[in-house]
Amino acid sequence: MSIINIKNLTKYYGKSKGVENLNLVVEKGDYFGFIGPNGAGKSTTLRLLLSLIKKDSGEISVFDKDIKDEEYLKDVGYLPSESFFYNNMKVIDVLKLSSDLRNINCDEERNILVNRLKLDVNKKINELSFGNRKKVGIVCALQHKPKLFILDEPTTGLDPLIQKEFYSILKEYNDSGTTILMSSHVLSEVENHCNKAAIIKNGTIIASDYVDKLSKTTAHQISVKGNINIDDFKDIKNYKYENETHSFLYNGDINELIKALSKSKLVDLKIEEPSLEEIFLHYYK
Repeated sequence: MSIINIKNLTKYYGKSKGVENLNLVVEKGDYFGFIGPNGAGKSTTLRLLLSLIKKDSGEISVFDKDIKDEEYLKDVGYLPSESFFYNNMKVIDVLKLSSDLRNINCDEERNILVNRLKLDVNKKINELSFGNRKKVGIVCALQHKPKLFILDEPTTGLDPLIQKEFYSILKEYNDSGTTILMSSHVLSEVENHCNKAAIIKNGTIIASDYVDKLSKTTAHQISVKGNINIDDFKDIKNYKYENETHSFLYNGDINELIKALSKSKLVDLKIEEPSLEEIFLHYYK
Protein backbone atom coordinates (compact mmCIF):
# COMPACT_ATOMS: atom_id res chain seq x y z
CA MET A 1 0.00 0.00 0.00
CA SER A 2 1.38 3.42 -0.94
CA ILE A 3 1.23 6.04 1.82
CA ILE A 4 2.51 8.85 -0.44
CA ASN A 5 1.86 8.95 -4.17
CA ILE A 6 3.09 11.93 -6.20
CA LYS A 7 2.59 12.16 -9.96
CA ASN A 8 4.05 14.81 -12.29
CA LEU A 9 4.22 17.40 -9.51
CA THR A 10 5.25 20.88 -10.63
CA LYS A 11 5.72 24.05 -8.62
CA TYR A 12 7.31 27.32 -9.78
CA TYR A 13 8.03 30.42 -7.73
CA GLY A 14 7.51 33.00 -10.47
CA LYS A 15 10.12 32.02 -13.07
CA SER A 16 12.17 30.04 -10.56
CA LYS A 17 11.65 26.27 -10.55
CA GLY A 18 10.82 24.50 -7.30
CA VAL A 19 9.99 21.03 -8.66
CA GLU A 20 9.01 19.87 -12.14
CA ASN A 21 7.28 16.64 -13.20
CA LEU A 22 8.33 15.02 -9.93
CA ASN A 23 7.18 11.44 -9.28
CA LEU A 24 7.57 9.70 -5.94
CA VAL A 25 5.99 6.71 -4.18
CA VAL A 26 6.51 5.90 -0.49
CA GLU A 27 5.06 2.58 0.69
CA LYS A 28 3.57 1.75 4.07
CA GLY A 29 6.32 1.04 6.60
CA ASP A 30 9.11 2.60 4.52
CA TYR A 31 11.95 4.49 6.16
CA PHE A 32 12.55 6.66 3.12
CA GLY A 33 15.47 9.01 2.53
CA PHE A 34 14.98 12.01 0.28
CA ILE A 35 18.41 13.29 -0.69
CA GLY A 36 19.85 16.19 -2.61
CA PRO A 37 21.83 19.38 -1.96
CA ASN A 38 20.25 22.61 -0.75
CA GLY A 39 18.04 24.07 -3.47
CA ALA A 40 17.31 20.74 -5.18
CA GLY A 41 13.59 20.84 -4.29
CA LYS A 42 13.41 18.72 -1.13
CA SER A 43 11.70 21.27 1.14
CA THR A 44 9.37 22.39 -1.65
CA THR A 45 8.20 18.79 -2.10
CA LEU A 46 7.58 18.34 1.63
CA ARG A 47 5.68 21.63 1.91
CA LEU A 48 3.49 20.63 -1.04
CA LEU A 49 2.84 17.29 0.65
CA LEU A 50 1.65 19.10 3.76
CA SER A 51 -0.53 21.61 1.86
CA LEU A 52 1.62 24.45 3.18
CA ILE A 53 1.99 25.73 -0.38
CA LYS A 54 -0.11 25.12 -3.50
CA LYS A 55 1.06 23.10 -6.50
CA ASP A 56 0.90 24.42 -10.06
CA SER A 57 0.05 21.00 -11.49
CA GLY A 58 0.26 17.28 -10.81
CA GLU A 59 -1.32 14.94 -8.27
CA ILE A 60 -0.57 14.27 -4.60
CA SER A 61 -2.30 11.65 -2.47
CA VAL A 62 -1.55 10.65 1.12
CA PHE A 63 -3.21 7.59 2.67
CA ASP A 64 -4.95 7.13 -0.71
CA LYS A 65 -6.67 10.51 -0.30
CA ASP A 66 -6.20 13.64 -2.37
CA ILE A 67 -4.57 16.26 -0.15
CA LYS A 68 -7.50 18.61 -0.78
CA ASP A 69 -9.07 16.56 2.00
CA GLU A 70 -6.91 17.87 4.86
CA GLU A 71 -8.26 15.19 7.18
CA TYR A 72 -5.08 13.22 6.44
CA LEU A 73 -3.02 15.72 8.45
CA LYS A 74 -4.27 14.32 11.76
CA ASP A 75 -2.13 11.22 11.13
CA VAL A 76 0.97 13.16 10.06
CA GLY A 77 3.85 14.46 12.16
CA TYR A 78 6.09 17.13 10.64
CA LEU A 79 9.50 18.35 11.75
CA PRO A 80 10.68 21.36 9.71
CA SER A 81 14.35 22.19 9.33
CA GLU A 82 13.82 25.13 11.69
CA SER A 83 11.10 25.32 14.34
CA PHE A 84 9.62 28.58 15.62
CA PHE A 85 7.49 28.98 18.74
CA TYR A 86 6.15 31.74 20.98
CA ASN A 87 9.28 33.00 22.73
CA ASN A 88 7.72 33.73 26.11
CA MET A 89 5.92 30.40 26.46
CA LYS A 90 7.37 27.59 28.56
CA VAL A 91 8.28 24.42 26.70
CA ILE A 92 5.61 22.40 28.54
CA ASP A 93 2.95 24.90 27.50
CA VAL A 94 4.06 24.70 23.84
CA LEU A 95 3.86 20.89 23.96
CA LYS A 96 0.42 20.96 25.59
CA LEU A 97 -0.82 23.52 23.08
CA SER A 98 0.35 21.24 20.26
CA SER A 99 -1.61 18.29 21.67
CA ASP A 100 -4.65 20.45 22.46
CA LEU A 101 -4.78 21.65 18.84
CA ARG A 102 -5.07 17.99 17.82
CA ASN A 103 -7.61 17.37 20.58
CA ILE A 104 -5.53 14.40 21.82
CA ASN A 105 -4.13 13.60 25.25
CA CYS A 106 -0.43 13.04 24.55
CA ASP A 107 0.83 13.17 28.15
CA GLU A 108 2.27 9.64 28.30
CA GLU A 109 4.14 9.74 25.00
CA ARG A 110 5.25 13.33 25.59
CA ASN A 111 6.84 12.42 28.94
CA ILE A 112 8.71 9.50 27.38
CA LEU A 113 10.09 11.65 24.56
CA VAL A 114 11.01 14.55 26.87
CA ASN A 115 12.99 12.22 29.13
CA ARG A 116 14.78 10.44 26.29
CA LEU A 117 15.76 13.70 24.60
CA LYS A 118 16.74 15.37 27.88
CA LEU A 119 14.50 18.37 27.28
CA ASP A 120 13.90 20.85 30.12
CA VAL A 121 10.19 21.60 29.85
CA ASN A 122 10.25 24.37 32.46
CA LYS A 123 12.41 26.72 30.42
CA LYS A 124 10.98 29.40 28.17
CA ILE A 125 11.50 29.08 24.44
CA ASN A 126 13.71 32.18 24.31
CA GLU A 127 16.06 30.52 26.82
CA LEU A 128 16.72 27.54 24.55
CA SER A 129 19.60 26.87 22.17
CA PHE A 130 18.87 25.99 18.54
CA GLY A 131 19.38 22.30 19.33
CA ASN A 132 16.91 22.38 22.22
CA ARG A 133 14.34 24.14 20.06
CA LYS A 134 14.79 21.29 17.60
CA LYS A 135 13.96 18.88 20.44
CA VAL A 136 10.73 20.78 21.09
CA GLY A 137 9.87 20.37 17.41
CA ILE A 138 10.57 16.63 17.59
CA VAL A 139 8.27 16.13 20.57
CA CYS A 140 5.49 18.23 18.97
CA ALA A 141 5.75 16.12 15.81
CA LEU A 142 5.86 12.71 17.50
CA GLN A 143 3.82 12.89 20.70
CA HIS A 144 0.54 12.02 18.95
CA LYS A 145 2.11 8.83 17.47
CA PRO A 146 1.63 9.69 13.78
CA LYS A 147 1.21 7.09 11.05
CA LEU A 148 3.43 9.21 8.78
CA PHE A 149 6.39 11.22 10.03
CA ILE A 150 7.90 13.80 7.66
CA LEU A 151 11.30 15.24 8.60
CA ASP A 152 13.19 18.04 6.88
CA GLU A 153 16.93 17.98 7.74
CA PRO A 154 16.11 16.56 11.20
CA THR A 155 19.48 16.41 12.96
CA THR A 156 20.73 19.95 12.29
CA GLY A 157 21.66 21.44 15.65
CA LEU A 158 21.47 18.19 17.65
CA ASP A 159 24.61 17.03 19.46
CA PRO A 160 25.91 13.52 18.56
CA LEU A 161 24.51 11.77 21.66
CA ILE A 162 21.03 13.21 21.12
CA GLN A 163 21.26 12.34 17.41
CA LYS A 164 21.92 8.71 18.36
CA GLU A 165 18.94 8.65 20.73
CA PHE A 166 16.75 10.37 18.16
CA TYR A 167 17.53 7.71 15.57
CA SER A 168 16.78 5.01 18.13
CA ILE A 169 13.37 6.61 18.67
CA LEU A 170 12.74 6.77 14.92
CA LYS A 171 13.63 3.10 14.49
CA GLU A 172 11.21 2.12 17.24
CA TYR A 173 8.42 4.13 15.61
CA ASN A 174 9.23 2.62 12.22
CA ASP A 175 9.33 -0.91 13.66
CA SER A 176 5.86 -0.32 15.12
CA GLY A 177 4.47 0.69 11.70
CA THR A 178 5.13 4.41 11.29
CA THR A 179 6.16 5.40 7.76
CA ILE A 180 9.04 7.89 7.69
CA LEU A 181 10.04 10.30 4.94
CA MET A 182 13.27 12.10 5.79
CA SER A 183 14.97 14.73 3.66
CA SER A 184 18.70 15.14 4.16
CA HIS A 185 21.89 16.25 2.45
CA VAL A 186 23.90 14.14 4.94
CA LEU A 187 24.22 10.94 2.93
CA SER A 188 25.52 8.84 5.83
CA GLU A 189 22.24 9.47 7.66
CA VAL A 190 20.28 7.98 4.78
CA GLU A 191 22.71 5.11 4.20
CA ASN A 192 22.78 4.14 7.89
CA HIS A 193 19.08 4.42 8.70
CA CYS A 194 16.83 4.29 5.61
CA ASN A 195 15.71 1.24 3.64
CA LYS A 196 14.80 3.23 0.50
CA ALA A 197 15.94 6.51 -0.98
CA ALA A 198 15.30 8.91 -3.83
CA ILE A 199 17.83 11.36 -5.27
CA ILE A 200 16.46 14.73 -6.41
CA LYS A 201 18.29 16.99 -8.86
CA ASN A 202 17.02 20.35 -10.12
CA GLY A 203 13.49 19.58 -8.91
CA THR A 204 13.21 16.12 -10.49
CA ILE A 205 13.73 12.61 -9.10
CA ILE A 206 16.67 11.03 -10.96
CA ALA A 207 16.91 7.75 -9.01
CA SER A 208 14.68 5.91 -6.52
CA ASP A 209 15.13 2.42 -5.07
CA TYR A 210 16.20 0.40 -2.04
CA VAL A 211 19.37 1.91 -0.59
CA ASP A 212 21.39 -1.26 -1.11
CA LYS A 213 20.23 -1.49 -4.74
CA LEU A 214 21.18 2.12 -5.42
CA SER A 215 24.71 1.23 -4.30
CA LYS A 216 24.83 -2.00 -6.32
CA THR A 217 25.81 -0.84 -9.79
CA THR A 218 28.31 -2.02 -12.38
CA ALA A 219 30.61 0.70 -11.05
CA HIS A 220 33.39 0.03 -8.55
CA GLN A 221 35.14 2.34 -6.14
CA ILE A 222 38.90 2.12 -6.80
CA SER A 223 41.66 3.26 -4.43
CA VAL A 224 45.24 2.93 -5.67
CA LYS A 225 48.57 3.77 -4.05
CA GLY A 226 51.42 3.83 -6.51
CA ASN A 227 52.94 5.72 -9.39
CA ILE A 228 50.13 5.41 -11.93
CA ASN A 229 49.24 7.43 -15.01
CA ILE A 230 45.59 8.35 -14.55
CA ASP A 231 45.24 8.87 -18.32
CA ASP A 232 45.53 5.09 -18.73
CA PHE A 233 42.15 4.67 -17.03
CA LYS A 234 38.99 5.22 -19.05
CA ASP A 235 35.35 5.47 -17.91
CA ILE A 236 36.20 7.03 -14.54
CA LYS A 237 34.35 9.61 -12.47
CA ASN A 238 34.82 11.47 -9.18
CA TYR A 239 38.64 11.32 -9.39
CA LYS A 240 40.60 12.69 -6.47
CA TYR A 241 44.17 12.39 -5.15
CA GLU A 242 44.70 12.55 -1.39
CA ASN A 243 47.37 11.14 0.93
CA GLU A 244 49.27 9.61 -2.01
CA THR A 245 46.13 7.67 -2.99
CA HIS A 246 44.27 7.87 -6.31
CA SER A 247 40.50 7.35 -5.84
CA PHE A 248 37.84 7.14 -8.55
CA LEU A 249 34.59 5.50 -9.56
CA TYR A 250 35.22 3.04 -12.41
CA ASN A 251 32.39 2.02 -14.73
CA GLY A 252 34.27 0.21 -17.49
CA ASP A 253 35.43 -3.32 -18.30
CA ILE A 254 37.20 -4.84 -15.29
CA ASN A 255 39.76 -6.48 -17.61
CA GLU A 256 40.69 -3.08 -18.99
CA LEU A 257 41.13 -1.85 -15.43
CA ILE A 258 43.52 -4.71 -14.59
CA LYS A 259 45.40 -4.06 -17.83
CA ALA A 260 45.88 -0.38 -16.93
CA LEU A 261 46.91 -1.24 -13.37
CA SER A 262 49.50 -3.76 -14.60
CA LYS A 263 51.50 -0.93 -16.20
CA SER A 264 52.44 0.46 -12.78
CA LYS A 265 54.18 -0.68 -9.62
CA LEU A 266 51.43 -0.63 -7.00
CA VAL A 267 51.84 -0.14 -3.25
CA ASP A 268 48.20 -0.87 -2.38
CA LEU A 269 44.90 -1.49 -4.17
CA LYS A 270 41.26 -1.58 -3.03
CA ILE A 271 38.30 -2.45 -5.26
CA GLU A 272 34.98 -1.95 -3.45
CA GLU A 273 31.30 -1.39 -4.09
CA PRO A 274 30.67 2.37 -4.08
CA SER A 275 29.05 4.09 -1.11
CA LEU A 276 25.79 5.96 -1.42
CA GLU A 277 27.85 9.15 -1.39
CA GLU A 278 29.84 8.03 -4.43
CA ILE A 279 26.64 7.05 -6.23
CA PHE A 280 25.17 10.44 -5.39
CA LEU A 281 28.21 12.22 -6.81
CA HIS A 282 28.01 9.99 -9.87
CA TYR A 283 24.44 11.12 -10.56
CA TYR A 284 25.26 14.76 -9.91
CA LYS A 285 28.36 14.86 -12.11
